[in-house]
Amino acid sequence: MSKINFTKTAFHNLFHKPATRMYPQQPRVYPQRTRGHVSIDINTCIFCGMCMRKCPTGAISVDRAAKTWTIQRFGCIQCNCCVESCPKKCLEMLQQYPDPSSEKYTESFSQPVPPPKAEPVKPAQTESAGKEQA
Repeated sequence: MSKINFTKTAFHNLFHKPATRMYPQQPRVYPQRTRGHVSIDINTCIFCGMCMRKCPTGAISVDRAAKTWTIQRFGCIQCNCCVESCPKKCLEMLQQYPDPSSEKYTESFSQPVPPPKAEPVKPAQTESAGKEQA
């Protein structure tokens, strides 16, 4: 009886397409509302800390003085609370999951320091203007 079941399964597998996809060659297409991982546009962040306060797991930390935003990827539960509470909308939920890893890691983002503003050059006083004042 088991040979008949096996033969049926073997013929089924020969004439149908595979049940799995070839992963590296065919990446997965995720549905529209998939919550993958949090991404930040660090240039528009004002470091208010609202995302840190709304995170239920405490995976996000914000340092205003150093202008750094840090997330523990494996501590995040992809609940989307931080994205909804961001006043500048610099956070977004991407549709791809973080890369697998054998150890937990923390990602830090720092806002680039703007270049110093150049002071306007004052015109130098000429000797003739100095003599007229004297």
